[in-house]
Amino acid sequence: MIRMTAWLVAFLLLGGLHIVEAQPRVYKIGELTARPNLTRSSGEIVRTLRELGYIEGKNVRYELRSAEGNPERFPALANELVRLKVDVLVATSAAEALAFKKATKTIPIVFYTGGDPVEAGLVDSLARPGQNVTGVTLVSTELIGKRLELLKETIPRLTRAAVLWNPQARNRSPWTASLLPARELGLQLHSMEISSVDNVDNAFKQAIRVGTAAIAVQLHPLFAANQVQIVDRAAKYHIPAAYPRVDFVMTGGLMSYGADRDEPYKRAAVLVDKILKGAKPGDLPVEQPTKFELVINLKTAKQIGLTIPPNVLARADKVIR
Repeated sequence: MIRMTAWLVAFLLLGGLHIVEAQPRVYKIGELTARPNLTRSSGEIVRTLRELGYIEGKNVRYELRSAEGNPERFPALANELVRLKVDVLVATSAAEALAFKKATKTIPIVFYTGGDPVEAGLVDSLARPGQNVTGVTLVSTELIGKRLELLKETIPRLTRAAVLWNPQARNRSPWTASLLPARELGLQLHSMEISSVDNVDNAFKQAIRVGTAAIAVQLHPLFAANQVQIVDRAAKYHIPAAYPRVDFVMTGGLMSYGADRDEPYKRAAVLVDKILKGAKPGDLPVEQPTKFELVINLKTAKQIGLTIPPNVLARADKVIR
């Protein structure tokens, strides 16, 4: 009887240990963004990770921190996420990734950014990022000329345009990158510089004073976080604008040309998965988009009194009517 009791106790103890060991590990993913009023992590990243087997509340937990449109909060929020000892940090721009990089040398960082991550100081090279950082670059700076080209095709008589960019950006100046395309298109270019949401209206007024008739917008966290104000000003002054992402068009912008909306997030999610499975971020090459899309908002075109030429409309991947 004593032997039977001892055997039963040992069986229950081993069974209990087995139950404990069977519990899945819960990974913590920290994300930092400039966009205000966000309560959940990037939808496509979450969806892709779910397809890869990461179920929120079961084996993964997301920690989201928003700077509410104020990039100056990045360092404090980055340190907060590092203190939570998350398994991977996800950054939605170079500025956020740099804040993470200053906050930790050990926690893996995955970014998706519009500019050149090498020039920004994020990685050593695209092929061999090095250290604890990798991600996806949207090559947005290189696309500024394409947006100017689309504006010229939409408005054949266009002679004066502006490039809206943030002079405090760490990447190669969109202004410099736009000069040659503008010259080839016969455009006189105005440098429309916005480094704070407080000077959005003044920047538009100044652009109007110098005769700006169209605007090509560069991708930057400040503009993404305050896209409503920028889109509203363009509508107020009846200025056609070409944006870097489709969400600007969904907000009411005229047109956008840039990387496919979901592809960068999916690629970033795959990188997160590889890292959680043991890969070192410094050994994972920085990825670049393969799909680009043109989206046009005909409602906005009508609102500002602009007719989109059939040849431009025919090339659109999506048209909002």
